[in-house]
Amino acid sequence: MQDVTQFNKGALYIRVSTGKQEELSPDAQKRLLLDHAKKNGIYIDKNHIYIENGISGKQADKRPVFQRMIAEAKGKPKPFDVILVWKFSRFARNQDESAFYKSILRKKCGVDVISITEPIMEGMYGRLIEMIIEWSDEFYSYNLAQEVSRGMSEKALRGGYQSTPCLGYQAVGGGRPFVINDREYKVVQYIFDQYDTNYQDITAIARKANSLGYRTKRGNPFEKRSVEFILRNPFYIGEVTWNGITFQGEHETRLDPERFHKRIARLDSGFRPKKRRSVSSCTHWLSGLVKCPICGAALGYNRAGKNGNNSFFYCWKYAKGMHEGSVSITEKKLIRHVLQYFEKILDGADFEYEYRTAIAPAQESELSLLKEELTRLDIRERRIRLAYENEIDTLEEYKENKTRIQADRNQLQKAMRSYRQSTAPSRSKIEARNQIRHVYEVVSNPDIDYQIKGGLLRSIVEKIVYDKPNQKLIFYLYFTNNS
Repeated sequence: MQDVTQFNKGALYIRVSTGKQEELSPDAQKRLLLDHAKKNGIYIDKNHIYIENGISGKQADKRPVFQRMIAEAKGKPKPFDVILVWKFSRFARNQDESAFYKSILRKKCGVDVISITEPIMEGMYGRLIEMIIEWSDEFYSYNLAQEVSRGMSEKALRGGYQSTPCLGYQAVGGGRPFVINDREYKVVQYIFDQYDTNYQDITAIARKANSLGYRTKRGNPFEKRSVEFILRNPFYIGEVTWNGITFQGEHETRLDPERFHKRIARLDSGFRPKKRRSVSSCTHWLSGLVKCPICGAALGYNRAGKNGNNSFFYCWKYAKGMHEGSVSITEKKLIRHVLQYFEKILDGADFEYEYRTAIAPAQESELSLLKEELTRLDIRERRIRLAYENEIDTLEEYKENKTRIQADRNQLQKAMRSYRQSTAPSRSKIEARNQIRHVYEVVSNPDIDYQIKGGLLRSIVEKIVYDKPNQKLIFYLYFTNNS
């Protein structure tokens, strides 16, 4: 057997993976390990007692105390000569990792690992027995995981509830249906109403929920991701999913399925002009929508005068001296023009709009390639112009090259339009006008919150260009499947 009396200083590594392992509790392991060290004349510094509770031994990189022990073992001078464990399975349940870390400790640090309940002989045969013990531990762990997973799958197939309850629900045990927690469901309902009824963007919902003191199931502040998870979670309409198994649950639900599916369709429609800020980050419901006709920048909002009576929108690039021509309009005048535009449409005036859908990742990649090719065409066009201006090419050659480039550009632009246009038929003017009526009723109401106005307006307006010389606004309207 291995002679432990050769070691002067030692460390203890104690690990339990569940609170049910009473015979292997941290206190029990510590007491027996200290007794073993005392009997064999091994000094244990209290700073070298490493304890991990509720941690699996499968992956060493997920055991911070274990990693700290290995790091300290590499110190100079050597802090300890041996690491004592209750069983080798406490050190690791993964044979490859066990062999790796033991090799580092023995060869590079001069530190051995000894199980006080599994004594082994010195030499090659001792190592072989140690490897067999480790393999047996790993097999036990793997087999146990498979049995647990199989049992949970059978339970799910029988309609049992075993996942962690989402916000608004609590478990009652025994695989029985979760029940509603009214205090938590109040938060869930608030999130539903803010998105479905008030047209708030997801980031704004997170901010408002946090300002009201609401928290996630784990007690953390809300963020965009956690709000969207709640909005998309089918558990609220009765659908239970565990490990790829889905069934219709028996728990109480308060969300109308039609409302849920309409919400999902709206979330998935996903059209959002590039560089557009969410309305919750703006100071006015028209902020970010009105563009300068000279540089294309969004007009900034400046609140001025008593009670904001002299507030106006202006081109910040002009204010910084980046181009000639001032572009500004008072807030009152801008709002009046916006409302008048919608009123004319509702009175029967004709209007133009585009039909938009969300772009799939594959299509987005194709669009990126097309845009890159268009950029290369612009560079080629500048080069042939320079060649003509420097008398390298004749006028005929220049015209021929330019015609060819323009033909290529037309083809690329046509391909881009085909990706942006939906294959589904666009909605009729009557449907579009009805949506405009709904938006008008909201934005013309002075009592409605600016974020609701801005969110709803952005659902049909891509941008508004202010043509100052002609004192008019040019509207770019769009509609989606869910506008």
